[in-house]
Amino acid sequence: MSPKHFAIMAMAILTAAGALGALHLAPVAAQAPPHGHAGMHRPATAATPTLPGQDAFGTIQEIVRILEADPTTDWSKVTLAALREHLIDMNEVTLKAVAAERPVDGGIEIAVTGTGRTLDAILRMIPAHARELDQLPAWRARTEVLHDGIRLTVTSADPGEVVRVRGLGFIGLLVSGAHHQPHHLAMARGQHFH
Repeated sequence: MSPKHFAIMAMAILTAAGALGALHLAPVAAQAPPHGHAGMHRPATAATPTLPGQDAFGTIQEIVRILEADPTTDWSKVTLAALREHLIDMNEVTLKAVAAERPVDGGIEIAVTGTGRTLDAILRMIPAHARELDQLPAWRARTEVLHDGIRLTVTSADPGEVVRVRGLGFIGLLVSGAHHQPHHLAMARGQHFH
């Protein structure tokens, strides 16, 4: 099974599981008290929903839990507002940027373009992600500034990796590597920004 087919199958399974979970929790949700502070600190039970309802909210919630569990957290340096802005950038690039892909010798070239807030997010994110991709052993990544975005080129000398890079395409390349979550935690701690 190809990675692409595996990803499609996995997404279908997760979607089905989420739908089943929603059906299971629907009667409980109908009985839930209105949103307010009174129920915020109740212990979780089997019938308590676990999803935060919005991805960025859930990401920040997870970071807050990590920071609160770490006795060495320096709260004077914590900057969740910066993480929130970065998550907005991620949303802009993931959902609103135009990504025109074309194969080139040894890989792929992607013109990532947009306007307004999306263009600002592209200019902040794509060069930073290219630097991360360039650190992966089999890939070379470079960027070029366009009048309305960034041209990202990812190549490899390994023919198998060339096929992989082209198969991943823009969004697959953007999520490649394991730097996102540590980056988010470091950003929240005020340690670095992109």
